[in-house]
Amino acid sequence: MAPVRLALAQTNPVVGDISGNLDAIFTQVKLAAAERADIVLFGEMALSGYPIEDLAQRASFLETCEKAVQDFAGRLQDSGLGNICVVLGHPAPAPSDAQNGWAIAQNCASILMDGEVIGKYAKHHLPNYSVFDEYRIFVPGSESLNFTVNGLNFAVLICEDIWQAGGPVASLKDTDTDVAVVLNGSPFEVGKYQTRVDLVTQLAKEAGCGVVYVNLVGGQDDLVFDGSSLVADGKGNLVLEVQSFSESRDVIEIESATKIVASNSRKTVTPDDNAQVWNALVVGLRDYVNKNGFPSVILGLSGGIDSAVCAAIAVDAIGANRVFGVSLPSMYSSDHSKSDAFDLAERLGVQIRTEAIAAMVDVTEKQLGLDGVAAENLQARVRGLILMALSNAEGHLTLTTGNKTELAVGYSTIYGDSVGGYAPIKDVPKMLVWQLARWRNEQAIREGKRPPIPENSIEKPPSAELRPGQLDQDSLPEYDLLDRILAAYIDDRLGRDQIIALGIAAETVDRIISLVDRAEWKRRQGAIGPKISGMAFGRDRRMPITNKFKQH
Repeated sequence: MAPVRLALAQTNPVVGDISGNLDAIFTQVKLAAAERADIVLFGEMALSGYPIEDLAQRASFLETCEKAVQDFAGRLQDSGLGNICVVLGHPAPAPSDAQNGWAIAQNCASILMDGEVIGKYAKHHLPNYSVFDEYRIFVPGSESLNFTVNGLNFAVLICEDIWQAGGPVASLKDTDTDVAVVLNGSPFEVGKYQTRVDLVTQLAKEAGCGVVYVNLVGGQDDLVFDGSSLVADGKGNLVLEVQSFSESRDVIEIESATKIVASNSRKTVTPDDNAQVWNALVVGLRDYVNKNGFPSVILGLSGGIDSAVCAAIAVDAIGANRVFGVSLPSMYSSDHSKSDAFDLAERLGVQIRTEAIAAMVDVTEKQLGLDGVAAENLQARVRGLILMALSNAEGHLTLTTGNKTELAVGYSTIYGDSVGGYAPIKDVPKMLVWQLARWRNEQAIREGKRPPIPENSIEKPPSAELRPGQLDQDSLPEYDLLDRILAAYIDDRLGRDQIIALGIAAETVDRIISLVDRAEWKRRQGAIGPKISGMAFGRDRRMPITNKFKQH
């Protein structure tokens, strides 16, 4: 019996671009055919892009997707590729076309061969959701779809099937499965890769079958899919780890559940967390800009660490020629804030201009009689006005450079430094911003290049420079302590007393919790940015703005 050659295809679909996504899928099938593949496996919702959010309520969209699957089977057959078994993820309407006037979406995996859809595995879901695995309804008797190639038995699972404790093991054993193929649309989070490895290898050992885990890659709004597809044999040994954050195609040869080898004998070394996070931020920004047709980005360069990291991410994402910086000095701006901004621009090779704000601030301040915090915030709002005006005039996407720590405690000016269409470090705590800056500079040195971020931007105390001698730490705890409190309160969802029990002063805890709670209204109006944690603002954490519950 000849071994089965299976190709894993990590594709980067665009939500709603059905024809474009299918062209990319067709190319992968054609290339896999040249590599003598018997099966080509794609990720969850590879046809439509993912997540489809409220498109799941549109019957016309779901019907278009289902027809596209049928037509694609014919296209493969007409192109001489019908003998290849293609496993494709897509949405489709449920058998009942509508409920209360809404379409009902199914999350499907179809098997295409000989010009036909020879099998479809469908999961039913609620009519309105963000990501499928947030709302799961199991359909009795449909825990997997089974098919046979060259005498080997394959079972098809979809993403969160394997996240259900004990869910697929029994059905895989009952059907005498040699290999389970799992279609995934699993977004990146720090530390999630090892969780997937453990899940896949444990399933393989418990079910006694090989497991092929194929994930999407690329950015979709605030989600980033990292690829990082995996293959384990029936003993739980990792056979293949596919390159993360990259469209790719890898072929494995399967003789039996326990005899699976990668045809190119490649096993990648998983990058460290800093590299993974940087890649996620770069891919998220790149795909948001390119998929939405922006020619370029613009951002304020203050000489500080946040704008420096955002600019470096942007250059890595779309190239220096598409990144435009603006120095926006006020009467309080230090010489080093201006010189560090220009040093950064020179290192990165980006264009920079100076648009001083003092005159505009002075006129408005005098006309309105502003002083104190109102006058300080005016400076930030004039900067935002200038950036948005240049965005409108020249067609750039404005990047806002606030980090997760600032967003958490409301340390930003609404309609000021918070303006913009995309926030590259929105889910990155302040301490991690510094860590990433140092990592990126070290990476440049390893590559024999000049570090992109000025050392002074990394080492100097952060300041908004809205008044003489101002420092962030004048009104906030040291950032290492602040990030520790925020991680406990936001990421770990600990209450006040639990955080105090960690050895942190009650007064400090109460103050920070109060700042976080009061800033919810600002966060609701903020730009989206790439999610890298399990508790990202806007995507995972959404608290009532009007809220009197104080028993933390």
